Amino acid sequence: MDDSRTRIAVADDDVLLREGIASLLERSGFEIAGQAGDASQLLSLVRESEPDLVVVDIRMPPAHETEGVEAARVIREEFPEIGILLLSAHIEVEQAMELLATGQRIGYLLKSRVTDVADFIETIKRIVQGGSVIDPGLVHELIGARRRNDPLELLTEREHEVLALMAEGRSNAGIAHQLWIAEGTVEKHVRSILSRMRLPETEDDHRRVLAVLTFLGSR
Repeated sequence: MDDSRTRIAVADDDVLLREGIASLLERSGFEIAGQAGDASQLLSLVRESEPDLVVVDIRMPPAHETEGVEAARVIREEFPEIGILLLSAHIEVEQAMELLATGQRIGYLLKSRVTDVADFIETIKRIVQGGSVIDPGLVHELIGARRRNDPLELLTEREHEVLALMAEGRSNAGIAHQLWIAEGTVEKHVRSILSRMRLPETEDDHRRVLAVLTFLGSR
């Protein structure tokens, strides 16, 4: 998809952050379809303009609980083709699990990640193109909090590293570059991960997402 034609709606009650994200996206060649300060405004904006992607804070007025996630669920139900990037100031897995499990055009980032402009823009592009991205900080924290009967307990240390990079939305080539190993070796690790986790046979891309979500759900 041509980035210059990608239209994005930004929703956050923090005006400075919202304006900053919108400005950053515009400078990167995206078009801002509109901005919203709460979930109700966001839904109205999406129904009126039908953007390609929505960037939405998980917690928004009035209660600052799960309003952003609830709005995202409505958007996913009414407009399944619209990409969704959830932002959060803190790691909050449970609220986003249902959306993340859809496996397509969905992302979850900590707000601190927005400051890394190159990675943030790359995340936007991956979601617009149909991919899924889960914040590496979220993955690493949960990997460090393994429990007994963890479905990933049998994975090697290297397989954990590959899984964390898979969760960031990286391709096998991208993982190989990051870990300084051959792409063929990455492919073997990925096959091993999917086999050990006994995931159902589905499209390869979705199985990669399921591999991460299976662990997140086991916490």
